[in-house]
Amino acid sequence: MNSGSKLLSHRAALCNMVRRVAVDAGELILEYADGLQKMEIVSKSDGSPVTQADEQAEKLIEDSLKKILPDIPFIGEEKVAENGMVDKSGSEYFWLVDALDGTREFISGGENYTVNIALVHHDLPVLGVVYAPEKGEIYFGFTETDGEGKAFRFFEDSEKEKPIRVRPMPKEGLVVFSSKHFADNEKMEIFLGNFKIAKVLHMSSSLKICNIAAGKADLYPRLGKTCEWDTAAGDAILRAAGGIIRDLDQNILQYGQGLRENYLNPEFVASSKELFWEKDIF
Repeated sequence: MNSGSKLLSHRAALCNMVRRVAVDAGELILEYADGLQKMEIVSKSDGSPVTQADEQAEKLIEDSLKKILPDIPFIGEEKVAENGMVDKSGSEYFWLVDALDGTREFISGGENYTVNIALVHHDLPVLGVVYAPEKGEIYFGFTETDGEGKAFRFFEDSEKEKPIRVRPMPKEGLVVFSSKHFADNEKMEIFLGNFKIAKVLHMSSSLKICNIAAGKADLYPRLGKTCEWDTAAGDAILRAAGGIIRDLDQNILQYGQGLRENYLNPEFVASSKELFWEKDIF
């Protein structure tokens, strides 16, 4: 239905437009963070917190993306929480959005929360923007229709943009990211026993994946619950930078297949290069 759009085949131009949308959403979120907008915190049915910042930023993103590409279905965390599964039948593409990834980090006054916007084509993320408003950093990347990937990091304070690429696996051991929440330490220890590890760092949100794409780390095993909107934008950037995300059966992570309840991801491993580990290690 929408495969003929010129913007969809000119992903660098489309990515620039999506970056602007992410920044607008981030500026709105900062108004809540700075106390310029009154914020209440409530719990969703799964126990996770949600704020007006989450809801208003997602509405801004959805409205903005509809103006850019009106026919592309939109799947967002808060929209799904309110209305359930989104019908994307008949479309090769869809948007997958977490307007405020790392809500707990945001509520606690931390800086490692992000705006995540991804474009998915045939179940694979082909464009992603991750904006960290407090840090003034934007990661973005896209895979062209010919398969060439390009990924970048932009610093707002210096207005400098630089290409990013995953790094070779260091001989002295891998730098590993782990989530601050939902960590299964015993399971993580078993998995990491497959590799030589130099350091384990903890961080919230999709910045863990972005740091691998930027050559600052090597591995992020997620041995716990995530949803597709948590990972799709970072996944697109990591792919464009030469990395990969696979599930524990070593299948490439895919999106929007309608086979998983509530858009849940399988447990997965994001890495800077192809890694292989023993199957059924748990």
